[in-house]
Formats: sequence, structure tokens, C-alpha cells
Amino acid sequence: MSEQETVQQTALAYQCPEDALRDRVILVTGAGDGIGRAVSLALAEHGATVILLGRTQEKLTAVYDRIVENGGPEPAMAPVNLEVVTPANCEELADMFAREFGRLDGLLHNASLLGDITPLEQYDHGTWDSVMQVNVQATFYLTRALIPLLRQSADASVLFTSSSVGRKGRAFWGAYAVSKFATEGLMQVLADEEENISSIRANSINPCATRTAMRNRAYPGEDPETLPAPEDIVAPYLYLLGPDSQHVNGMALNAQERK
Repeated sequence: MSEQETVQQTALAYQCPEDALRDRVILVTGAGDGIGRAVSLALAEHGATVILLGRTQEKLTAVYDRIVENGGPEPAMAPVNLEVVTPANCEELADMFAREFGRLDGLLHNASLLGDITPLEQYDHGTWDSVMQVNVQATFYLTRALIPLLRQSADASVLFTSSSVGRKGRAFWGAYAVSKFATEGLMQVLADEEENISSIRANSINPCATRTAMRNRAYPGEDPETLPAPEDIVAPYLYLLGPDSQHVNGMALNAQERK
């Protein structure tokens, strides 16, 4: 079994110890709904202080309230619209997190736009730009701004969200597929740059088919009840964002067993 296969099996079978993430500060983008919400709740359940970043204040507040009700560490909220965020905005966020926390132990780039499922020759220019802004540009801006804070951690993990269409191109997936190829490249460059010079490790995770609003938009004829819920796939996220995966760097992994 290769190292990649061993890590993949470990991630899928991972059972996170109760306090494994205590005292860790982890930022999750797209934290208000779907996988981001489920992972944020799970991180807090295991002791992490979660920074909830998302576009909709109401959704972030609901996640915040649930974490507090469950007895988790008090989270922080960062209402940010990644469709219009600028490098300067991200630097301001980094300064705010530095004042509040002093370091960052984890960063999950979960937020993504799907865009259109259509041939390239019919793809709308504005939609293309919006997908690239959220999935690539904002991800880069935020990562770049937060690298100094991540370097303050003794064990920092950056986890990028990929897709099967970002590892093998597929017709009609347009900007989303291209953006996920870029995501994989960004992960690999960061992993290689930081290896042996800092505590930062970087990996990507493909959630695979999960019961989310995005999946429903992409496959409207699919019965969502046949798919696992976001809560069912959190184990690999806990593994990759926690201290038990310190040796894992530059790998493209899946959150589910591929059929």
C-alpha cells in the first residue's frame, strides 16, 4: 500500500479523541451551511475555537448559537462576501485575528461557487469571473494574508476543498472544474514552499457526493436521500485539521470511499 493509500484509509477510519483539538484556533470559510457548518460544529465539539466565515450573518449566528448551546468554546464570526473580497480586506481580517488570537492553527477553504453546468462556448463571462473570484482569487488572497499567523502555530494545517472534476476534467463543468484544478495547484505550491521551513502543511480534500445544496443544483434529478449528510463525512476533516496528521503534506484526499 502506498503512502497516499495509507493516509487515505487512516483519514476515512479516523476516530477523533474527545479533546484532540482543544486550544486550536481554526478558520472555516462557508461555515454557515452544508459541509462548512457540519465541520465547524464537529471541530468545536472536539475543543477547537472556530472562526466562522461566511456571507450570511443569520446563518453564521445560527452555527455560533449551536456551538455555544453544545458547550463548545465560544466561536468568532467573520461575515465576509468572498465574491467581492479584496486583498486589503483579507489583510484587515488577518490583523483582526492576530489581535484576537495571536496565531491560527487551521484554515479550511470550504466556500465555493458552482457556476453553470454548460459548454464552454456558452459559458457566461460574468459567472466565470464570479466562480474564479470565490474559488481561486479569494482563496489565494486569504491564504496569503494568513500565512504569518499560520506560522505562529506549532502545527498548522491548510485544507483546500477540491472535487473529482478538479482532478480529471469533465465536459460542461466549466469554471468550477477549472477553478478546482487551480485549487489543487495552489495546494501543491503552498505545501512544497512551506515544507521544512515552517509548521504549515497543506492538503486538499474532495468531499465526494454529499447531501448539500450545491450537489442538488448540480444534479437536480438525484435523490438526495441516497447521499451521506455532511455530518457523516467530518472524520477526514477532523484528522487533517488536527495534530494527528502532522506528517501529511501535499496530498489530494477524499472524504469518502470512492465507488
